[in-house]
Amino acid sequence: MPTVSQQFSSEPTKLNDHSLILIPFPKTIFFSFSFSMPTTINCLALHHNILYAASSNQIHVFDLSDYTHVDTFNDDSSSGSVKSMAFQNTKLFTAHQDSKIRIWQITSSKRHRLLSVLPTVKDRLHRFILPKNYVRVRRHQKKLWIEHYDAVSGLVVGGGGLVYSSSWDRSFKVWCGSELRCLESVKAHNDAVNAIAVSDDGMVYTASADGTVRVWERDEKERKHSMVTTLDKHKSTVNALALNGDGTALFSGSCDCSIMVWGRETDGGISSSMVFVEELRGHAGAVLCLTTVDDLLISGSSDRTVRIWRRGKDGEFHCMGTLEGHEQPVKCLVAVWDGESNGVVLKVCSGSLGGEIKLWEVSVLPNLIISSRSLCLIGSQN
Repeated sequence: MPTVSQQFSSEPTKLNDHSLILIPFPKTIFFSFSFSMPTTINCLALHHNILYAASSNQIHVFDLSDYTHVDTFNDDSSSGSVKSMAFQNTKLFTAHQDSKIRIWQITSSKRHRLLSVLPTVKDRLHRFILPKNYVRVRRHQKKLWIEHYDAVSGLVVGGGGLVYSSSWDRSFKVWCGSELRCLESVKAHNDAVNAIAVSDDGMVYTASADGTVRVWERDEKERKHSMVTTLDKHKSTVNALALNGDGTALFSGSCDCSIMVWGRETDGGISSSMVFVEELRGHAGAVLCLTTVDDLLISGSSDRTVRIWRRGKDGEFHCMGTLEGHEQPVKCLVAVWDGESNGVVLKVCSGSLGGEIKLWEVSVLPNLIISSRSLCLIGSQN
């Protein structure tokens, strides 16, 4: 069982304010939570105040209400590292290095049971006979079009029970979450697809190592996606995507240290494609992860910091603060309002390549950040 220790530090978390006032508490409180796991945190996910942390092939589960470790699952090392996680009701979808998607049932006791692997055996058997169901993936190799043939890099659960997956095989696929079958495969980019985002109205956004973000729209009659436009302001690999709550703003983070902000242009009140709005600079290293909560944008970087951004009265985004403390690049982020704070306290969880998970609690008022406290979940290194 993991052991819990509480540590106190008099050094305040650094928050560099652009236009707001900062009043830190006299002490920053650190909680350390140690357990045995490999050093890299691949991805994080939140579900009903439960934190999921993927390290190599294993997924560790924590209850954030009391910071206890409640489960560890997926001991199959052949699945490779977990790249992404997404939830659909009481099911968890996980994306893996071995090019497969696994589906887990979340029990009432917060345990996890493997339900299926995508593509399913049934889906394979249904299609393997006909030659038209195969596509050439390499010079002397063919695969069923329903199969990813490289690491699955991203997962999103969209509307209508659809599940979207992106892959380093340069494609994204659309799955029926209830019937567990592949509906569509789209050749999306000229290089690996690193991230995928889907708005509530079904617009799909993909980010690639080719340095571009592409926008896709679904024809409901054809039930197929077609490309709307390519967003190409970045000068290097695009690692991360995030949408704001209503899907009117898209954020993309890149190895060129920038975050690009894109906004939907409208034509007669009808939402259209994304257009460039502004470039955010501040990180000294590659931007590896992004997440949004209401009007806040949170970014993590290889410079080992987390930045919090907010749109100002001038209509542009400004960095409200920088959270420092990680010793290795920040690989993944999740954030949510504390349910008991009435939208005042923001919980930000950050995972690093050094195996450290930090939970930051930042008090946010309309024109004031009052304090920040950091809680550390640190995996012991074997």
